Amino acid sequence: MIFPSLYIEHTAQKGRGVFTREAIEAHEVVEVAPVIVMSKEDRAHLDKTLLHDYIFEWGEDKNQCCMALGFVPIYNHSYNSNCEYFMDYEEDIIFVKTVRRIEIGEELTINYNGDWNDENKVWFEAGE
Repeated sequence: MIFPSLYIEHTAQKGRGVFTREAIEAHEVVEVAPVIVMSKEDRAHLDKTLLHDYIFEWGEDKNQCCMALGFVPIYNHSYNSNCEYFMDYEEDIIFVKTVRRIEIGEELTINYNGDWNDENKVWFEAGE
């Protein structure tokens, strides 16, 4: 499920991003996306490719990874994100929910650290 007003558009500095054609209220689920779960061994291969920037650590022990389908890989990172994401390891889904009202034309962002207000440097800023 992808919220009907969401669309993908090019951004000035981050490639593509997810935007909305309508205002969206706080605490609204805007996407429920299935994931493809892969092993630790698969991740070692993926980490050598461009897909490294689009996969998520997966599982209670973070010993797997996954590729989310839908728009999830396109949400850009922000330390002050307007959305957060949740992982359901039993159902193999990721869902995205707004943390505040989002205005028409605004980009929807997530914090790649997992918690929407976590200010720890992400891998592409930490030099990893």
